[in-house]
Amino acid sequence: MTESTRTTERISLDAQGLDRAATLLRKGGLVAFPTETVYGLGADATNDRAVASIFDAKGRPRFNPLIVHMADMAMVSRYTDLPDSAAAFADRFWPGPLTLVLPRKEGTRLSELVSAGLSTVAVRIPAHGGARDMIRIADRPIAAPSANASGKLSPTEAAHVLASLDGRIDAVLDGGACSVGLESTVVDVSGDTPVILRTGGLPAEALEHALGYTLAKVSDTADEADAPKSPGMLLKHYAPGLSLRLNATTVREGEALIGFGPIAGDESLSASGDLVEAASRLFQLLHRYDDPGRYSGIAVAPIPETGIGVAINDRLTRAARG
Repeated sequence: MTESTRTTERISLDAQGLDRAATLLRKGGLVAFPTETVYGLGADATNDRAVASIFDAKGRPRFNPLIVHMADMAMVSRYTDLPDSAAAFADRFWPGPLTLVLPRKEGTRLSELVSAGLSTVAVRIPAHGGARDMIRIADRPIAAPSANASGKLSPTEAAHVLASLDGRIDAVLDGGACSVGLESTVVDVSGDTPVILRTGGLPAEALEHALGYTLAKVSDTADEADAPKSPGMLLKHYAPGLSLRLNATTVREGEALIGFGPIAGDESLSASGDLVEAASRLFQLLHRYDDPGRYSGIAVAPIPETGIGVAINDRLTRAARG
């Protein structure tokens, strides 16, 4: 089906909808689906043509790897090697908002496109039960970046997906709003020392507390000319159409102000200063106020650089560069 004639179905997350979504995926189609983090744009990770269609639908750089979503550890073991250092992460945090960069198993059927030419693959077992059910029914690992045009705001509702990709994908499985609302934390466990490549829905402090040691972190994000090892490492990412001003304590003429804590704004990420609530509402509010017909720009109140606030500020900084 060509892009001009493709109709995007909106499917309810029920038994019939899960079967329909799984059927489309097995046939090589593109299906957006909910996870606890954001909506992913899914394709059969063993089908080169299907994976390539993700890049085409999103307008995504070919060198940017994709996260492969799997239903359980048995599926992970079929496609990757699990180093001893990775087992501790998997035991404590899967299913959940954690992606592990693992060595690809030799001879694996995973498309080379999901790894962008690397010998590793980014893997996650989502906590969202509907997502895992869909993967089990499809009986395929599912490659899935966020279900939005590349570099634009990540979707936390089915309506956000349709606003960005309607007519370019086969279906969206509507599971309501995402509970975490921020992409997964990515940790590279393919080498001798685990390294946090991207902060996200699982705070680094939680990882370090559970593991009993401090994790190394990538200090510099990837430039457009470099090949990142993980999704979400490009300098310009998650960007709204309007300009974005950070650490705003007052609003300028024409701007929308997204508040936090004591700064109320037009609407607040969290009036009580709850960073988890703020993360869950971040992309929702950026979508809402990215309206050039009403505003000339978006301002965001200061967010504390602690806990999941580190990931919120990371997304905002990338969005402002966009």
